Amino acid sequence: MEDSQLLHNLFRTEYRKLVSVLCYLFGIKHIEIAEDIVSDTFLAATETWSLKGIPDNPTAWLYTVAKNKTKNHLKRNVFFEQKLSPEFKYAAQKSEEIVIDLSARNIADSQLAMIFTVCDPCISTESQVALALNLLCGFGIQEIADAFLTNKEVIYKRINRAKEKLKAENIKIQQPTILEINDRLEPVLTTLYLLFSEGYYSSSQNTILRKDLCAEAMRLVHLLMENKATNKPSVNALFSLMSFHSSRFDARTNEKGEIVLYDDQDETKWNQELIIQGTYFLNQASTGDRITRYHLEAGIAYWHTQKEDTDEKWDNILQLYNSLLILEYSPIAALNRTFALAKVHGKEKAIQEAEKLNLKDNHFYFSLLGHLYTDFDNQTALAHFNTAFKLAKLEADRKTITENIKKLVY
Repeated sequence: MEDSQLLHNLFRTEYRKLVSVLCYLFGIKHIEIAEDIVSDTFLAATETWSLKGIPDNPTAWLYTVAKNKTKNHLKRNVFFEQKLSPEFKYAAQKSEEIVIDLSARNIADSQLAMIFTVCDPCISTESQVALALNLLCGFGIQEIADAFLTNKEVIYKRINRAKEKLKAENIKIQQPTILEINDRLEPVLTTLYLLFSEGYYSSSQNTILRKDLCAEAMRLVHLLMENKATNKPSVNALFSLMSFHSSRFDARTNEKGEIVLYDDQDETKWNQELIIQGTYFLNQASTGDRITRYHLEAGIAYWHTQKEDTDEKWDNILQLYNSLLILEYSPIAALNRTFALAKVHGKEKAIQEAEKLNLKDNHFYFSLLGHLYTDFDNQTALAHFNTAFKLAKLEADRKTITENIKKLVY
């Protein structure tokens, strides 16, 4: 592997660990110092490895340099020495060596503490997602801007405002108590769900970036499952949902980057290992006495991994959507439900339900109506597809709609 590629991979995997440990040590008020030390560590690696070659154990080299840079900073910085050292979780007596704990256990503890800090309800959900990508996943500002389809300045300001808010509220980076887990697990899961969605439903044409977003969301959920206190049924259900969705990732677009509708997807491109994994964790999620949106959405996603059209499949999907809308109504979930309704009770019934939604600014709404009216009233179907085309903002969506129009016209 080339030096640059190795450093890129190590930055993605180790930056977040080092930042989490140092933030855990310094506290939220000094988050920039933690980031600077870790950035300096990787800069040192770039310079040193280009001259002396890659060390036998690159990760251990990074950890050693990060430790030394942290110790040097603490020793030469009077403010840290006099004001902050007594507050450190791992502070030693002045006569002892300062301990920077980069054990696997402390890295996991630090990352768990950071998840609950980043997902504090004092900052907006979109800021939580951006900050999670930056601090918990090691994504750069440009990468995050690409994921959100915006510019670097917007993301930079969003992340900085979130950091300043956390400082102003004096949010502690610490292991969540049982009470805090019960109170704040839901917003944490919401953030990780949105993080996954940024990848899975992203409009970005950068497939590698989109897969990375999904993988990072799954990694953080898995981190929650590895901790006994946070290994709740809802966490397992969310991981199951992500596994099912990820299993169909490669089948959702063609070689031109165009969207492939579910009925047209190549089933051989579905990842069977992820489907088995999703099924396992959905069973694990059934141990609790509370049904969450993640349980229901994972159930819907499970049935979508069964390609064959059967009455059992669509009956189950429809009932799961009914339960989801009762539990947590969403216009998009209601829109998706009408597709299942058409499979179970026919297009006429589905059209009646869909038109009640009246989502006049949503191109998916008009696309669905176009599909429902196709072979039922083709002129109306064409009108709906034309409206969908006008509302669609992305070229990939317009291409898909154009193909549907062509089928009706020619």
